Amino acid sequence: MMDWTDRHCRVFHRKITRHTWLYTEMVTTGALLHGDVPRHLDFSDEEHPVALQLGGSEPGDLAQCAKLGEQWGYDEINLNCGCPSERVQKGAFGACLMAEPALVADCVKAMRDAVTIDVTVKHRVGIDDAESYDFVRDFVGTVADAGCSTFIVHARNAILKGLSPKENREIPPLRYAYAYQLKRDFPQLEIVINGGIKTLAEIDTHLAQVDGVMIGREAYHNPYLMSVIDARYYGDDAPVKSRAEILEAMLPYIHAQLERYGRGDAGGGLKLNSITRHMLGLMTGMPGARAFRQSLSDSKKLAAGNPALLLEALARMQPLAA
Repeated sequence: MMDWTDRHCRVFHRKITRHTWLYTEMVTTGALLHGDVPRHLDFSDEEHPVALQLGGSEPGDLAQCAKLGEQWGYDEINLNCGCPSERVQKGAFGACLMAEPALVADCVKAMRDAVTIDVTVKHRVGIDDAESYDFVRDFVGTVADAGCSTFIVHARNAILKGLSPKENREIPPLRYAYAYQLKRDFPQLEIVINGGIKTLAEIDTHLAQVDGVMIGREAYHNPYLMSVIDARYYGDDAPVKSRAEILEAMLPYIHAQLERYGRGDAGGGLKLNSITRHMLGLMTGMPGARAFRQSLSDSKKLAAGNPALLLEALARMQPLAA
């Protein structure tokens, strides 16, 4: 998710779940081929397993970028064929690629020839008024023939004109049945479902039909949902961390980042808010959650760059939660 699942967010999520696959923001081929590669690809070892999501439509460029991703240590390369934003469309990639399955197949083949790690595709079930199941079935069939074996299916159409990215996540109806049918029609493929999934009960329902579930915004806004995923779905019997333990586990990471990059100020460095902003939802549903968010959003304390702000936020919340 653009501007959301950056490396700090992923480390925070890894403190909650040890086994769930994490995905980067979409990184365009242009950003890697003509920009600051370390800024886009640097990540912490503790993030594994982690996938690099690429945006692009030129097979040669994608192959070069996939190779960079493998060299930097990512575990998977994911091609975005689902983003509906106009900015992405102007680059001729994202959801508009679903209209060109042969090109997507060429992109997948080029990347698979360049790397030894998995190459996967994230896509919608249709674009604009292409609402029949046949459309997504044919797309998946064509791309699968190029060697892709994992498809992450956002079970909504993408409306390329007239809807904002936010509206594209809310207005087009969810068609989970299309993802279920893909699994029946392509039993040899790994089908992962995405879109509007918010509860463990919903995850259980989907896993009866498909191979995996991707959670996006709910994992960001209510991250503690992930605290039981390791035990529930991966058979990990390690104790579930409390919210306070997760918060405290972030402190060494924050101190290390500040030591590496320096404290953010007019001359550069790391702004504390670039990490803490991803943690605002940790106390969702708990008494005192508002006080916690207010503390972590205090501009003066954030400007001071003292990680003790996290403990202050926790201490302010605890009397309200008692």
